[in-house]
Amino acid sequence: MNIPSEVIFCDYAGGRTLDSVLRFKDVFGQSSGIVISQGFHNERAIYIGKNNGINLTGFNAKEVDAYNGFRTKFREIFSRVRAVVDIEILQSKARHYGQPIAI
Repeated sequence: MNIPSEVIFCDYAGGRTLDSVLRFKDVFGQSSGIVISQGFHNERAIYIGKNNGINLTGFNAKEVDAYNGFRTKFREIFSRVRAVVDIEILQSKARHYGQPIAI
């Protein structure tokens, strides 16, 4: 899509959405950005970001097919509950932080 590779940064320690969103701020030093994923995932990432002072906008990618969609939607129920518990009750932090990466 004509995006230079030098402006793309991968988060190799983002094992789950909470980790990636918190690392976005604490490791990559960003307070706003765009999440590109399926809609259900974007909603969760934006919720986590909003509750941690990060302004995220979601760009919804194509949804998964019917077979994988059922499994994904079933899994998402638990992922959303866990996100709410992580944010509202446990105030969870990312598992790994590491050295800051300047963008």
